[in-house]
Amino acid sequence: MECQLVDFMEIYDQLEDLDSINVDGVTVVAWWGIVEADNPRQYNWSGYEVLLKMLEDRNLKLQVVMAFHEYGGKDVYIPLPKWIKEIGEENPDIYFTDRDGRRNPETLTWGIDEERVLRGRTALEVYVEFMKSFRIEFDEFFKNGVITKIEVGLGACGELRYPSYPAKHGWEYPGIGEFQCYDKYLKKSLEKAAESRAWSSPPDDAGCYNSQPQDTGLFCDGGGYQTAYGSFFLNWYSKCLIDHADRVLAMAKLVFSKRTPIAAKLSGIPWWYKSDSHAAELTAGYYNTATREGYAPIASMLKKNKTALNFTCAELEGFPEAMADHEGLVSQVLNAAWDAGIPVASESALPCHDRQGYNKILELAKPRNDPGDGHLSAFTYHWLNDDLFEKENFREFELFVKRMHGTYSSFLV
Repeated sequence: MECQLVDFMEIYDQLEDLDSINVDGVTVVAWWGIVEADNPRQYNWSGYEVLLKMLEDRNLKLQVVMAFHEYGGKDVYIPLPKWIKEIGEENPDIYFTDRDGRRNPETLTWGIDEERVLRGRTALEVYVEFMKSFRIEFDEFFKNGVITKIEVGLGACGELRYPSYPAKHGWEYPGIGEFQCYDKYLKKSLEKAAESRAWSSPPDDAGCYNSQPQDTGLFCDGGGYQTAYGSFFLNWYSKCLIDHADRVLAMAKLVFSKRTPIAAKLSGIPWWYKSDSHAAELTAGYYNTATREGYAPIASMLKKNKTALNFTCAELEGFPEAMADHEGLVSQVLNAAWDAGIPVASESALPCHDRQGYNKILELAKPRNDPGDGHLSAFTYHWLNDDLFEKENFREFELFVKRMHGTYSSFLV
């Protein structure tokens, strides 16, 4: 939390081992909650500077994730900045909220992207100034080619999605999740959109449009049929997600595009993919049953902002017990990106140490029977830990890297 490297020599030795088997570089997360922890506009990049110099010495590349979310892992907890937490205590509507009023402090609602509620700044201004500080601080590493890509965090876990399935609120796989639009800022946005459609009143707390009971099936009883208000609501819900990404990426493009490419990450949500509603994707903001569109509008927005797509958990197996179609989802997302003409990278969701798992990743990264050019542009192995460097595991990993580099552009850890 003081932005210092823990165990300098262990990291240095691990980087030396990675360099010895021709890994191209590493990925590191630039944590908002660490760098701008105590006060607005007071940035501490000291540990990142040490890491960058280590990478430069080893001739390794770096891609950096601009992380505007908290991390609650098994052994590490990284919160949002302390000063943000203080604002949240007075105004909890800066966080995403479900219909039961439960706040999710993982990330800020994009309802405040353009609201001056963060000590006089909008959330968008806070994100942009953080990114600009990084770019200025490490300009030499952009110029000398050590930093090769910036991934812009856009939501929970750094992914462009609503935090619709938080474990801290009792969600368990394969639950469909909850709509996250009950903070006062997103409710105001919804009311404004409803007024523009000439509805006499916004929906109630169950998501029902009160003046037309016949149009309440989708949200009142969980029925499978589409309604007039349901179509309107889902269109608004998914559009808010895309508009948020559009705003942030447009500014990130101005900050970084002359220095290095930018990327955005989508999460893979395959459970309930075979259901008519695509319910889990729907609450995450990825799927609009009103238009039957999933990822093409997102890909179009990324294309507009010259942003590559990073798709997570592309190597996982399916979940048949939850009407999942993992391969169908991966195919849809990747083809939407390739149809839009944007590069696609991927990263593993879980550590992998066996040849069977590596073969699955290789087949995804460089499909043998693809008539087009449907290859990944880069792959990030998740993640660097002691198990990877055990003798047998590292031997398999070295073979995997060699096979990846056949016709591969970059490979990071």
